[in-house]
Order: sequence, then C-alpha cells, then structure tokens
Amino acid sequence: MTSPIQPPSAARMATRTAIILLIFVVAFTSLLAGAYFWTQPAIEAAAATEKMKLIGEVLPRQIYDNDPLTDSVPLPANPLLGADEASTAYRARKDGKISALVFEAIAPDGYSGKIRLLIGVTVDGTLLGVRVTQHKETPGLGDYIEPRKDKNKERPWITQFDGLSLATVSDREWRVRKDGGRFDSVAGATVTPRAVVKAVNKALKFVAENRRQLVGVTAGEAQ
Repeated sequence: MTSPIQPPSAARMATRTAIILLIFVVAFTSLLAGAYFWTQPAIEAAAATEKMKLIGEVLPRQIYDNDPLTDSVPLPANPLLGADEASTAYRARKDGKISALVFEAIAPDGYSGKIRLLIGVTVDGTLLGVRVTQHKETPGLGDYIEPRKDKNKERPWITQFDGLSLATVSDREWRVRKDGGRFDSVAGATVTPRAVVKAVNKALKFVAENRRQLVGVTAGEAQ
C-alpha cells in the first residue's frame, strides 16, 4: 500500500519562494547594471556637449585650444561667489598658457530667489561674458536677464558686462543707474539686475583675490 503524498511544509515553501525572489532580484539588478554601463558613455558625452555649448556663450573659441572640461580647479564655498558649497572653475588655454576661466556664481538676492550665473573672465580679470543659467524671476518682467527673453535682441541686457573689469569700472559704478551706477535696467524690475550686477562684481573680486591659486599669476604678472 502506497503512502499518501505529503504536502510541502511551510518552511520548504518559504525557502523556495525566497530563492525565486533572490534569482529575480539578481537578474533584474544585472539587467539594470548592464543598461547603465551600456548607456553611460552616451549620457556623459551628451552632458559634456551641453556643458560646452553653455561655456561657449561666455568663452570665445579663438582664445583657447584645449578642452576646458578636462582642465579644472576646485572652488571652495565662498561668499564672494554666493555659494555655500564647493564648485568648479574650468580653465581655457592657448598654446599651453591659461587664457581664461569659466565658473559659476550665484546672486542670492534675486526678486524670486537665487539667480545662477556662468561667468567667463580672462587671466587679467576682464569679463568675456555672463549668462544666467537658472532663475525664478517674474516672466515678462525680470526675466530679461536671459538673452533669449530680452526684447532687445541686438544688444541684450546681459551683454553690458562684456569687456568690463575691476580696473575699468570703479566700485561705486557697479550698480544700476537708478542707484547711481552705470548699468541699465527695466523700469519696475530693478531688483533682478541689481542682484546680478552685485554678484558679477563680487565674482571679479573673488578672481582678483585668488588669481594665483586659479591661474598661477598675480594681477601684476597677468598679461
């Protein structure tokens, strides 16, 4: 007489379920890892292209022949940059010599919060360009700090900084005209440009104070 088939015990069923789940998790994780490593180079290349496109707006192509993204120097958190965390400065070189820096600064006192800026400056402290990379200013009023939203397409507001330096603009001139300075602003929207002008001025002071660490020369040695 044959014995009746015994149902699997609860312990055996739990073990079997756990093994199946483990196999599923391992297989799924392996697929995700494979997809990540397969697509990561393309993602990084796309990010680098986007970053260089933005850098190109404040860094004229004719003044460098290196890849700035591979030549960088860390920037500490500093009130002159408006940053409470470390960031990075990218160095442009021409024939092996550093010609300019590109870095981020933050205007913390915009009308609707922080305004992030990308700044290009030569070794001697002359501004090559300034661009707003992020802000929350009022659409149609304070957002003219972005060239694509500025109604003046021939000479966008942000281009007022091109070619200026601490040597050519006195400290009291780093203000909007309403405050006795040299920078234009749109009536009814002076808080935004006021914040940007102040942030750019502070950023130039940061470069002047840290030039040797950034590019290896002092103000007097810069050509």
